Amino acid sequence: MEAIPSYQDKKFGSMVRAALWLVTVVGEGNIFTKAQLRETFPDVAQIDRRLRDLRDHGWRIDTNREDPSLLQQEQRFVTRGEDVWIPGRSKAPKHKASLTAAQRAKVLQNDNHLCRSCGIGAGEAYEDGGIDLAKLNVSRRRVLQPDGNAAYQLVTECKKCGTGGGADREVDLRALLDLVENLSSVERRLFAKWIDADQRTFSPIEKIWGIYRTLPQDSRVAVAQAIGDLAD
Repeated sequence: MEAIPSYQDKKFGSMVRAALWLVTVVGEGNIFTKAQLRETFPDVAQIDRRLRDLRDHGWRIDTNREDPSLLQQEQRFVTRGEDVWIPGRSKAPKHKASLTAAQRAKVLQNDNHLCRSCGIGAGEAYEDGGIDLAKLNVSRRRVLQPDGNAAYQLVTECKKCGTGGGADREVDLRALLDLVENLSSVERRLFAKWIDADQRTFSPIEKIWGIYRTLPQDSRVAVAQAIGDLAD
């Protein structure tokens, strides 16, 4: 059996080094944390993303979305995929092929030039008050089809959402369709209106709730006390 190279060998790319670390240090079935990953590869700025790239090569790495027993900062190395350290096996799969300008323009148009993760438009300011304005990119999102197969579909996403883990988002279309089927007739009509408009309007109480959820604890207590005083 051929010896497995060291993850410390910098002749390999960061994705390959991450794979070697999983195999030789973490081990299949075991848990590791994001902090451990970053401590191991302090020289790699986007090591989280390089680790996610392994999923395109058949590697299974679960987060707390797939395994509720995991904490938010934990991940489990479930199964090893292709030996990406062997020459030729670390190439990007076909769905990662470059987009043409025409393909990119069509996706942006279909998505109304809005980020499909946070809803921001190109050139708009983020609500966090930062100085950066939104820039839109086209990403590939893994979608689990009703027949159980997975497909990679193009979607518009702002740079901020993409950097924050957009590539790791996965959509279970069958699960969503099941939820739609369980809606009442009134809810379906309302949902259809939102789809036609490609947006939803919030009622006053929903807007207030959205602001309330962002408040620090002391301010939330003050709002709760005000509600109690009004009820009296």
